[in-house]
Amino acid sequence: MNEKKAWWKEAVIYQIYPRSFADSNGDGIGDIPGITAHLPYLKELGVDVIWLSPVYKSPNDDNGYDISDYRDIMDEFGTMADYDVMLAEAHKLGLKIVMDLVVNHTSDEHAWFIESRKSKDNPYRDYYIWKDGNDGKAPNNWQSCFSGSAWQYDEVAGQYYLHCFTKKQADLNWENPKVRDEVYDMMTFWCEKGIDGFRMDVISMISKDQAFPDGEISDGLYGDMSPYVTNGPRIHEFLQEMNKRVLSKYDIMTVGETPNVTVEDAKKYANDEGTELNMVFQFEHTDAASKETGVIGKWGYTHPRLSTIRAILNKWQVGLEGSAWGSLYWDNHDQPRVVSRFGNDAPQWRVLSAKMLGTLLHMMKGTPYIYQGEELGMTNMHFSSIDDCNDVEEINAYRQYVTEHQMISSEEMLKCFDAIARDNARTPMQWDDTAQAGFTTGTPWFPVNPNYKEINAKAAQADPDSVFHYYQKLIRLRHENPVIVYGKFQPLFLESETVYAYERILDGKTLTVACNWTDQPQPCPVFDGITAPDLISNYETHLAGQLQPYEARAVLV
Repeated sequence: MNEKKAWWKEAVIYQIYPRSFADSNGDGIGDIPGITAHLPYLKELGVDVIWLSPVYKSPNDDNGYDISDYRDIMDEFGTMADYDVMLAEAHKLGLKIVMDLVVNHTSDEHAWFIESRKSKDNPYRDYYIWKDGNDGKAPNNWQSCFSGSAWQYDEVAGQYYLHCFTKKQADLNWENPKVRDEVYDMMTFWCEKGIDGFRMDVISMISKDQAFPDGEISDGLYGDMSPYVTNGPRIHEFLQEMNKRVLSKYDIMTVGETPNVTVEDAKKYANDEGTELNMVFQFEHTDAASKETGVIGKWGYTHPRLSTIRAILNKWQVGLEGSAWGSLYWDNHDQPRVVSRFGNDAPQWRVLSAKMLGTLLHMMKGTPYIYQGEELGMTNMHFSSIDDCNDVEEINAYRQYVTEHQMISSEEMLKCFDAIARDNARTPMQWDDTAQAGFTTGTPWFPVNPNYKEINAKAAQADPDSVFHYYQKLIRLRHENPVIVYGKFQPLFLESETVYAYERILDGKTLTVACNWTDQPQPCPVFDGITAPDLISNYETHLAGQLQPYEARAVLV
């Protein structure tokens, strides 16, 4: 085996969205003591690392991704003392904690921004990206990720500032070395506290094209900023500096969220020499799922074709081999529920298809990520009105495409939200079948999915055939079998529109995996002649030469 061993390659990560995980004090909002109370549940599941979405002080314009103080905890979530208790308890259980690092932007309520807008000669002015207008309009035609212009005019400052996300998320100016020093000092503060790594929010966006040119207009309204704000001219310089100043000094795990990353880019970000990050999140498979089903912009609602998803995932598996490490995920706080998006959430198929999708992903090469509730087969929500929505991305898209420009009907937009809105991932965790799914004794900040009576952790833990116990086995198998972690990926059955199959090969052992993506039996000869027992399967008996609906099998010989 040529692959360098590392603990983060062998780990399984569990993402917690704190606001929706567990509420300890009855105010309807998940909090840090709620997480601490449920650490034994995660230990039972078998995961190694917890990635916490932001818990820092924030006005919550984008649910914590707009940070006003990097060294303090959001009031609704608790105190720094609560955080320290959680970190200590996690470590006692052998669980690691990874923090969300959000340094492309801060809240407009951060002390740096408050100073920055005061005057052009303020020492903090260049902490952000300020520009004069262009003939009374914004400096360029860029559209923010959350609809509308990416520029906001500030009356006090007398200039526009860049915000690639909401107008309350002002982009930091990474060209300024003082900004970088501040970030590295803050990261060191958390590392010294004893955390185990960082998930870096939109880290591929910290270096901008300093010409700030207009972008190509696609929907007739605004220009596409993505070529000019992702994978920018100094990105690798900045990350190598960060690595040298902070990351290399600690035994931590790093994963970068890297919009618009290619395989070749990823080989630089996550290179084997370890000069930047350990791995990155790519979005090709989730973006393709949206584009292929598209109605307008990113919004659509039909299932993507298997051939589309397989081509992307295989490209990444094969492309990174021997050069860089990959990350594996189906869903997170920014994506809809996997069983609703790629599987089948109808009652007769939900469990089978959730297990199939888990098998497909967890047997691949890379570090797997589980989003809270995925291990229960939690499903998407239904939105009957824009008033049901909380997420700023949905609300802004509805305003732009439905209310202001009448480019799409309300019914069509809500159908898109049902399929791929971020709010689908943010409904409270379903712990049991009591009121509010055991998430809170109060009124939850966001409604609980009505199916919590059938889909909840208590029922899943009691049922040996549940998605929970299946995921528990997937995690255990990864810990026990080096071929699942380090084996070379070999694609199979490339012409099929219904079956995803591949092999993993290491030290004379071959793991064969095949998954039926549909609710109909499908021909699949890959196991013909193999007599070894299943390593894992979501069916107890098999049919010769075919896979049953949503059947998944993995056999090691």
